[in-house]
Amino acid sequence: MSKKRTSRRKFLVRGTLGTVGVLAVGTYLFRNPIRRVIAGAVDSGETPYLGDTSSPIIWFEVTEDNRIVLYSPKVEMGQGTFTSLAQMAADELEVSIEQIKVVHATTASGNMDSFATGGSTSVSSLWVPLRELAATMREMLKNKAADKMELPSEQLTIENGVVSGDGKTMTYAEVAQNVSEWEVPDIPDLKDMKSYRYIGKPIPRLDLKDKVFGAPIFGMDATLPDMLYGAVVRSSAIGAKYIDADISKAEAMPGVIKIIKEPDFVGVVANSLIEAENAKDAIEVNWKVERDWQTADIEAMIAVGQGEPFVIQEEGDAESLLNEEERIIVQEYKSPIGAHAQIEPNGALAHVESNKATIYMSTQVVKITRDEIAERLDFEKDKVNIVPTFLGGGFGRRLHTPNAIQAAVMSKIVGKPVKCFFTRKEEFQNDTFRPPTHHVLKAKLTESGMIAAIEHNVSSGDVAFGSPMLPAIAAPILGADLGAWRGGMIQYGAIPNFRTISWRVTLPFATSWWRSLGLLANTFAIESFVDELAIAAEKNPAEFRLAQIQDDTRGFRLKEVIKAVVEKSGYTDEVIDGRAMGFAASTDANTPCAQVVEVSISNKEIKVHRVTCAMDPGIAVNPDQVRAQCEGAIIMGMSAALFEKMNVEDGQLTPTIYGPYQMALMKHAPKEIDVVLLQNDDKPGAVGEPPLGPIGAAVANAVFRLTGQRLREMPLKLA
Repeated sequence: MSKKRTSRRKFLVRGTLGTVGVLAVGTYLFRNPIRRVIAGAVDSGETPYLGDTSSPIIWFEVTEDNRIVLYSPKVEMGQGTFTSLAQMAADELEVSIEQIKVVHATTASGNMDSFATGGSTSVSSLWVPLRELAATMREMLKNKAADKMELPSEQLTIENGVVSGDGKTMTYAEVAQNVSEWEVPDIPDLKDMKSYRYIGKPIPRLDLKDKVFGAPIFGMDATLPDMLYGAVVRSSAIGAKYIDADISKAEAMPGVIKIIKEPDFVGVVANSLIEAENAKDAIEVNWKVERDWQTADIEAMIAVGQGEPFVIQEEGDAESLLNEEERIIVQEYKSPIGAHAQIEPNGALAHVESNKATIYMSTQVVKITRDEIAERLDFEKDKVNIVPTFLGGGFGRRLHTPNAIQAAVMSKIVGKPVKCFFTRKEEFQNDTFRPPTHHVLKAKLTESGMIAAIEHNVSSGDVAFGSPMLPAIAAPILGADLGAWRGGMIQYGAIPNFRTISWRVTLPFATSWWRSLGLLANTFAIESFVDELAIAAEKNPAEFRLAQIQDDTRGFRLKEVIKAVVEKSGYTDEVIDGRAMGFAASTDANTPCAQVVEVSISNKEIKVHRVTCAMDPGIAVNPDQVRAQCEGAIIMGMSAALFEKMNVEDGQLTPTIYGPYQMALMKHAPKEIDVVLLQNDDKPGAVGEPPLGPIGAAVANAVFRLTGQRLREMPLKLA
């Protein structure tokens, strides 16, 4: 960092108001090899932090009671990020964890992440920059204290935000008092891991009290004086295009302030929510619908061979070997459309005045939302302030925020704050869904029972493409959707011949990011198939995998989690007392994870009794929170694998309410989830999504051992 000066007011007050980079190299002739290089980098790499780390000024505030406020550019959506960030900052700032308060940074603060909150990157991407910022902030305060005490900086020590030397003491608050300018020094050396007080310790969550006692911290809780309510007309038909609307009945209804007709939406602003909804229902909209889609139509579209193929991984000559007729094993697997089904529906509270806009909302893309609203309102970007709230569930659903634009437009027209949210039915029908998938896997075994060649074909709707997260140029450069094939590469590098082909399909409804992206479906297919190969080779499934993992750093870490989960679970192929075990493993975002499940069957219902999970996320900043993330991901993955499915009936997505949209309930949760954490990396890795990978395949593999039925389609149902 270069030396900079800033005012004390900015230092103490600033912030209180409130992408995957693609490298295109070469010509069209070499595009496919380059795509494979990019795909490999995305599969094994880690996303860096893309926000402003030039100065601590926009990150930290010293309060009068000698506390530190950390303005986080990452949003808290239940993953415990705020607590981990506080631990990292406290250790380098030399303050106690009790002295740290973490809040969301508004866009007006200037502290914005150019990427988003997602991809399991909140802690890993900030591991270095946040500690560097905290250490720099500490040195700024220490140097200023040295000036005030008239002592050499080297003679000063700091403990719990108190600077001491030669019998003199000053709190950080006293140091900051009446200072007009601050000098930002070069980045100091970071502490050794052994000297940290909080990193690596099970610190209780900072947001626990607010959530237990129901504090109004979520987007739906936001209120402003003189607030009005908005409702937007949304079609229940797939692919419906707005033509026109008759608003005459709605205009005369009680409480209606304004019916708003824009080129891309029709909305109501009223005095109350119920009045806005009633008027919305009275609007007669003329929609153009090209086709009444059915589930069978979608399944036909998604079949391997119907989309556009892209080879994203290739080693050896799997294609030739798998075109032979002898000893070729071929199987198909499927996953359905999945909804996000988060508790809090999407919405926003917008207050647009003559020359500025303030938006309160649950969003994972703070900067993108600001930019989109500024463009729509024709405002300068610095005149739009996004105030992030806690999220009542995110899972990728809040990476698309056109609803914020609609609320802002309505507020601007009526000149008052407008709060506008989806209804539960609208949330289900207008979701950005997890796309359905179809997988065809082929393999050939050697005489000794090893895999000689394997190929994975995955067909899926888009996940990343079409999202504001990626520029439009990404699709033609990458070809295959990186979200759709996430988890779809062959991870057993010792196999001499393997390849992965991603088939891209454009579906008639919106599909996009869903927690872990394609990981759950792809791992279900691959690890179910590898289990079938192990049985065909008459080998123990864990030992079969271990023998085909490459001897490199990534392979070593995967082997270690497999060994750990086998040992902890007491894994066996045998059926004991009506229960069987299933095994699966995956590596996602450079975090390997292996799981063993123990299941039984009663009245054709699959019951998961125990899940053992071994994961290597590198440094666990808060081990308890990492374990909690594993537990939550496992149950979410179980819910998707055993119950969740959206259907298409007569051109509409259904169900549209909890209950008919089946999800795992408390009674379905395993009584035991044992988590073993390994730390074979010198930095934190992804945590939130990798544990979703193995669970579906592990359950299916256990069911086969128990019943002899091979379930190749999620949700898993016994015949």
